[in-house]
Amino acid sequence: MFKLRIVAIAAAVLMGSSWMAQADCNKQVSIFDGKTLDGWTQKNGTATYEVVNGTIQGTTTEGSPNSFLCSDKEYGDFELTFKVKVDDELNSGVQIRSQTKAPQNGEKYGRVNGPQVEIEASGAEGAEAGYIYGEACGGWMTSESFLKKHKAFKDGQWNKYRIVAKGANIQTWINGEAISNLTHEARYASHPKGFIGLQVHSIGKGKGPFQVAWKDIKIKELDACCSAK
Repeated sequence: MFKLRIVAIAAAVLMGSSWMAQADCNKQVSIFDGKTLDGWTQKNGTATYEVVNGTIQGTTTEGSPNSFLCSDKEYGDFELTFKVKVDDELNSGVQIRSQTKAPQNGEKYGRVNGPQVEIEASGAEGAEAGYIYGEACGGWMTSESFLKKHKAFKDGQWNKYRIVAKGANIQTWINGEAISNLTHEARYASHPKGFIGLQVHSIGKGKGPFQVAWKDIKIKELDACCSAK
């Protein structure tokens, strides 16, 4: 009887541990603490990034190429959510599974490249927010036949993005509306894992400064969950 009781207790402990592991892998975690840029590094460009009222605010600099504030940690399969607000005149995006090329001419970091989820004000005719672009790696990943302009992005307001990347498939939503469901084997083969990057796009001469801000940046890694099942 004593041995049976020990076995039962051990089984309960194992079941509890398994449940806790599953609960942990299903949990979203913040990757921006709302106070500092700890865990993030700027790569490329001279746009400025600063913490303002619990947000990461990016501001354009005339003459700068595209700038990226990149997570120090890399991610493979994940669910990413964040809120973003952008000046109507500024194009932006969030890099996923991205990398840097070899530095050249004394650069500290090489060119950021990889899939980018588009951030763009809708304007009067709608825009291409939420579709997938290959930053410095081939241009639009979303095919032209699927690049249909829409108005899911609310100009001048905070917009909630949800991105699920699992294997070669990337899905996106804006404010709860499904935007893209893309499977791209070639890009997954070249970029199966990488950093998250917040883009401040370059601007034309004599324009700006323009701003884009992000907040409530949270991620749930799916790798551990999948391997545990």
